[in-house]
Amino acid sequence: MATSNGFPASLYGEPGVLGMLANGISAFLVLLQNFHAARTGITPVGVENILAGVHLILIVNIIMPFVFGAITVTLVFEAVALVANSWALVVAGILELLILTFAIYGSAALLVKGLTQRLALKGFGTPLFNVLLLGTTNSASAQSIGQEKKKNTKYAEPMALGYFCDTVSSFIFAFYCFGYMKSFVIGVAWVSIISAAQLFATYYAHLRQDCYHATKFGLHVTYWLIKAWEEFVASALIVNANNVSSGREAMVGNWFFVAAALVLCVGSLNTDSLELTHNTLFLLLTVSSIPQIPMQGYYIFFGVACSLFTAASLYGTFSRLVNTIAEKSLIPVGPQPVSTDRLKSVLHCGRSDHRDQGVPSQTHQIPDALFYISNGVAALSALHADGSSMNSNFLHLTVPWVLISGAVVQGYVIQVQIRGGGRFGSVIPFFYAVVWATWTWFRFAGDLVQFSSMAAHGFTAGAIAFLVINGFLMLIASYRNLVLLFLTTSMEVVLVCLLLSTLQQLPYQLEIAMLAIFSIICIYGALASLVNCIFGQRFLPMGQPLLKDQKKQEEKPQLPCPVAESQLTSGLLKIAKLLEEGGVCGIPTDTVYALAASCKNPQAIEKIYNIKDRPAEKPICICISSVEQLIAAKPPFSPLLWEFMRNVYPGGISCIVSKGDWLFKLGVGAAYDRVGTRDSIMIRVPDHTVTGHLCDLTGPLAITSANPSGEPDSTHHSMVLSRLGHKIQGVLCDGVSNEVVASTVVNCLKIDEGTISILREGCVPAAKVQQIFDRVKNHML
Repeated sequence: MATSNGFPASLYGEPGVLGMLANGISAFLVLLQNFHAARTGITPVGVENILAGVHLILIVNIIMPFVFGAITVTLVFEAVALVANSWALVVAGILELLILTFAIYGSAALLVKGLTQRLALKGFGTPLFNVLLLGTTNSASAQSIGQEKKKNTKYAEPMALGYFCDTVSSFIFAFYCFGYMKSFVIGVAWVSIISAAQLFATYYAHLRQDCYHATKFGLHVTYWLIKAWEEFVASALIVNANNVSSGREAMVGNWFFVAAALVLCVGSLNTDSLELTHNTLFLLLTVSSIPQIPMQGYYIFFGVACSLFTAASLYGTFSRLVNTIAEKSLIPVGPQPVSTDRLKSVLHCGRSDHRDQGVPSQTHQIPDALFYISNGVAALSALHADGSSMNSNFLHLTVPWVLISGAVVQGYVIQVQIRGGGRFGSVIPFFYAVVWATWTWFRFAGDLVQFSSMAAHGFTAGAIAFLVINGFLMLIASYRNLVLLFLTTSMEVVLVCLLLSTLQQLPYQLEIAMLAIFSIICIYGALASLVNCIFGQRFLPMGQPLLKDQKKQEEKPQLPCPVAESQLTSGLLKIAKLLEEGGVCGIPTDTVYALAASCKNPQAIEKIYNIKDRPAEKPICICISSVEQLIAAKPPFSPLLWEFMRNVYPGGISCIVSKGDWLFKLGVGAAYDRVGTRDSIMIRVPDHTVTGHLCDLTGPLAITSANPSGEPDSTHHSMVLSRLGHKIQGVLCDGVSNEVVASTVVNCLKIDEGTISILREGCVPAAKVQQIFDRVKNHML
């Protein structure tokens, strides 16, 4: 059995092994396919053809540029093979054999690296050039660091993946619109796979509590899936262009996408010019796919819009990816179109009666916009003029519109709501997913399969059950807000229409009116939820709950001190202001929670001793954001100490070094005598984005673990609040800590004599620290 210090770390630390193997397997399958086609002349069809090109991986090192180059040239020859027969397939097969070779070697190199925790095989960890160094003035000194810089976000940034999926989906549709594909059978498989990947981007945005990108990519997933399956039905089942045109004339669901795209444009006014441009082109895309456009111009307009959207998405992919890796804006994305203050004033958000709703409400708001969007698309897609005009072509084309948005995408919303943990959070979307699936089956598929009268009676009983259940949901909505209450109330009337349709007594004008009202409520709900979630406050009114849970309000404890959310810039600014004013705050780090005080306020450091009941002889360390800050202060460290620091920072290791006047250049200032001992100082560089940004805002911080002296460390912000909240001025909430113990403390005062000592073994094992030191020392010799 593996110990806690052994193998399991490599299992989680090197996911590139799996990626490289998948890359190699894909290349192997395609090269077999190409050699077989070149020899026999039998071209691949169906699912076999989908394999072509499915091999992408994102790792920056020496190996991968050759893999990327081989993949790029391979895809070029795959395209040439469409018109040039066997010779291009042979060339592509040879290149894929090269990809397979690199993949096998790369997998082995990564696996050995994960197991031995060092670069045993060449090619990984030594990039041809470092994106982090682009735009720096002293690249020589920076490049000597030579270490992999860890990404210190809890969840990966999803923007590049989302943009990449938009690039592929729109590119496929552009080819189809310009006549390069006669049928969308293969296209629907491609778009479905890409949409599944984009759904992962949506989910990661949700995990990061990024409601804007969670909503944006969720809307795009819905749009691409619906359009793909609509084109599949049109090209594979209906075929005849005139029949497709007649079936589309009565469809109005696409207009909801136009309105939702406008909502996204409003939400992106607070981001950057790239986002606004991308959303504007998506708006153009939704307008170009309005089914009322004459067939002779429909595909030309749609194809041009897809081409423009592909170009913008491709630029967005590279800009987001490179800027995220470099952690700076190397590829321009443009300024913020409208300032936050101006946008608030336009939306009437500057009123003083808006109170911060606290940390918990933010998580529950994130999936609400997508909930309203999915239901709005389903409702407007289900709308039609009257029963007599519903020909079979209309029925075929409408099925994916109602089923995908109302049931499939809403199934994802259910999962997100469940994870949010809100009371009754998933009940309403789950029930509405069942309603729209039943609606599709009875109103559209039912007419195609000609249900018997007995089956219709069964749907009658189901509609009555739906009415009763939705009545209870109206009660639940009364505890939430008026918008949701209006939505469930209008759904009650819609279900009455479903009941009447099972009895052949439906007044279609009533159904049209209620579905339209339902869609309008969804548009406002999506806009209000998105704007409120972006700014973390209730800017657009959703209405106070009709009923209030008095018991819950009475039992809700009052927080002992102000709190802020780590994922919000406003939260960081709030804590930074408290620290600047001389307060002591609880903050997250890459290990456990810490108490922090600004070095600009020595009296705040003295407060820490009183808050923790910490013995005066125990020194307090300082926390900075990066090694580059130390370099700028020019301390008289030996080359061995510098190289050791570059190998352990950022991370869960604290180094004790000699004090000196360089601390004043670092920004310690008046706190010089209140941190460390008379001759030494302990330095922390946490591998944590939030802490790093906070140090950039405030300067060096004096920190110590956020627990009463002698008690266990705090591993959640709630522990800080309950144990020390009444003594401190604020807490930066970041959920569960990454570790359960504090950092490992290393005495480096005698490092020039070739020795270090471990004063406290924490999250990094002592053996691991010694291994790093021995490797650095041997390298320096």
